[in-house]
Amino acid sequence: SVPKRKRRLVGLGRRTRSVPPSSAPPPFVDPEVLTAQLKDKDDRISLLETQMAAQQAGYEAQRRLNQQMMEMMQRMYMNEVFPDVPDP
Repeated sequence: SVPKRKRRLVGLGRRTRSVPPSSAPPPFVDPEVLTAQLKDKDDRISLLETQMAAQQAGYEAQRRLNQQMMEMMQRMYMNEVFPDVPDP
């Protein structure tokens, strides 16, 4: 049973050595690279915001169109009862 215990300790030692110590200095990052990455991120965020705004405008237009169609159908078929259709 003694050799087994030794093997287990070696495995543990190997595992702890692969983890860098918490006091390790952060890796050097070139400020220009960082600035470029931040600008790229800003560009992507503004693009996403534009897409979301366009999508929201599309939803609003579709909702208005649905509402107009419902009103027209209600005028055409006054005696019918139409179920409330939830907004998309």
